Amino acid sequence: MDSAAIAASSPSSHFTKLRNPNRPPTSRLNFALFKSSNRVSLHSSRNPSSSSPSFPCRIATTPPSSPFQTNDHAKTNLDHLISEFQSLSSPLDRLNRLLHYSTLLPPLDDAARTDSNRVMGCTARVWLEVTMDSDGKMRFRADSDSEITRGFCYCLIRVVEGMGPEEILDLRTEDLGELSGVVGGLVHGGSNSRVNTWGNVLIGMQKRTKGLVAQREGKVPGEAFPSLVVTAEGIEAKGSYAEAQARFLLPDELKIQELVNVLMEKKIGVVAHFYMDPEVQGVLTAAQKHWPHIHISDSLVMADSAVKMAKAGCQFITVLGVDFMSENVRAILDQAGFSEVGVYRMSSERIGCSLADAASDPAYMNYLEAASMASPCLHVVYINTSLETKANAHELVPTITCTSSNVVPTILQAFAQVPDLNVWYGPDTYMGANIMELFQQMTEMADDEIAEIHPEHNRDTIRSLLPRLHYYQDGTCIVHHLFGHEVVDKIKEMYCDAFLTAHFEVPGEMFSLAMEAKRRGMGVVGSTQNILDFIRDRVQQALERNVNDHLQFVLGTESGMVTSIVATVRRLLGSVKPSAGRPKVNVEIVFPVSSDSITTASSTSSHGLSLGEVGEFMNVPVIPGVASGEGCSIHGGCASCPYMKMNSLSSLMKVCHQLPEEKHSLLAYEAGRFNVQTRQGKLIADVGCEPILHMRHFQATKRLPDKLIHQILDKCSNGRPISYS
Repeated sequence: MDSAAIAASSPSSHFTKLRNPNRPPTSRLNFALFKSSNRVSLHSSRNPSSSSPSFPCRIATTPPSSPFQTNDHAKTNLDHLISEFQSLSSPLDRLNRLLHYSTLLPPLDDAARTDSNRVMGCTARVWLEVTMDSDGKMRFRADSDSEITRGFCYCLIRVVEGMGPEEILDLRTEDLGELSGVVGGLVHGGSNSRVNTWGNVLIGMQKRTKGLVAQREGKVPGEAFPSLVVTAEGIEAKGSYAEAQARFLLPDELKIQELVNVLMEKKIGVVAHFYMDPEVQGVLTAAQKHWPHIHISDSLVMADSAVKMAKAGCQFITVLGVDFMSENVRAILDQAGFSEVGVYRMSSERIGCSLADAASDPAYMNYLEAASMASPCLHVVYINTSLETKANAHELVPTITCTSSNVVPTILQAFAQVPDLNVWYGPDTYMGANIMELFQQMTEMADDEIAEIHPEHNRDTIRSLLPRLHYYQDGTCIVHHLFGHEVVDKIKEMYCDAFLTAHFEVPGEMFSLAMEAKRRGMGVVGSTQNILDFIRDRVQQALERNVNDHLQFVLGTESGMVTSIVATVRRLLGSVKPSAGRPKVNVEIVFPVSSDSITTASSTSSHGLSLGEVGEFMNVPVIPGVASGEGCSIHGGCASCPYMKMNSLSSLMKVCHQLPEEKHSLLAYEAGRFNVQTRQGKLIADVGCEPILHMRHFQATKRLPDKLIHQILDKCSNGRPISYS
């Protein structure tokens, strides 16, 4: 963020609702992230400054004018179809008309019903053939194993047949919105996933049209992102980056047995984050089958898992993550009465986190000083912060911790319980901007649709809370920050018909792209666990359809997720009994990394920066890349968190072998207790745990705890820092 943009005269505006300069224009987004039954049809806006290719898939963009304004034939066909279905008052009559049209769609022969012609994301199987005639007009043929879906395809082809390539590529689902309403929405009540056929088939039309245009112009196809293809038979790696990831998915049995033996002998539990190095995760995932006290998850449940392990008799807990995670594990174990259980990190050096560091900067306390002047106030702090930050913040402003999966419900509930509340979120700037964008779009929704997201809110309450919602402007995750224009443009160019996953921390352009995909049932935006659950559910659905399928997922978060994803997918594929006629389901995990992210031999990047210079640029101690083909590009695309990669298998083995006899040599590895006191003379561990406990209460009851409400109102009444007994 430009520092000049932060300067403001009033305290409440120091770090408040200033727009991120790299964020795309306001876009209408879908809220099914928070309520799966929400059915609002919303569109996104295209960033005019984006350097996108000449013919990107524009299903998620908003061109200046509809192509129907320049194509009278297509508009006439569209209007006739709309009038025709509107004249049928009975939903059953409309359904019968759709079934009639399905009989008019010429079937494709078996040679055309191939996997390469499949349209991803449709409930039924859909095949699509696209050609360009001698006059440069687009011709379409489609087929499906569902009569209703064939009817949808007939209507869509009737509208777009014979349009020019530019007109096809400029189409939006909103251009067909009224037709979707009278055909899809009223036939299916708007809730059936078949309605996604409109968007997904149109996306397929656009992608194939773009390919034909490029072929006509003699353009060479772009280089694909690296990927892993998982089947029931094994794993295929495409590209050097994917090969580096795949190397450790089938780990060394000797290493697995060595780890299991020492964990069992010394009663050591392991909690690890999803973003671990693939070698570490590969061994841990395999070792879980022999030792139950190994848990790989997002940061939310790591401490809870450690408590369960302590209750089961583990005498030591090893934490594979960044330092705020080991801090939380140590503090929560103490709170649960397991102070005798040792907690160990995986490095003698500090294992940082760019978000935690942002919140530790004096500027963040200045932000909260401004917040404390706007009573009643609540600080919603991302879990990816240190215990010290949580404690100091909580004494200044009543604080509750949040995660990427519960931040929106937390904020909405807070405003519901304290209607005149001021909420200050931090430190993740991108997540704050995305939250603001979501709430702005809720003001355009109907009250009943808002009630599906939160029963105590409507358009008026959402409008009233917007001026009182603030977010910090100078905190980013270095991994998600680097999902830049290069990566987003390539996804639009080559993967617009794939399933798109994105962490809530990604920049606005990637966020909007993923939310548009979610509207069509083709995407998810959320936490690492949300991403894993989405992939698992889609694979399970494919298996239940009992047909050959190829699912392609773009992984919009740190590449360490791939180990858990592959393990989950292999379990699902392996659950189907082998048989001669068993359908073949392939699952492809795509790593959306810049080509500059792949450094396999040279110690100098393609931009002339040595790895040391890149490390200095990013202000991190480690740049993964040389040994395992992992790395980060400062020009758009990051695959690996350099902090997380400070957790190695050799460090884990060292700590485990030296416990407990050589504990003295592991003092630098031990997660120490916070004996430092806050400004009010309280222990940081005690005060810093309270925002976490507030969050747990909210997760259990869906309401903010009375103690936190009293802290908010007490702060409002006396204007003094919070006092803790």
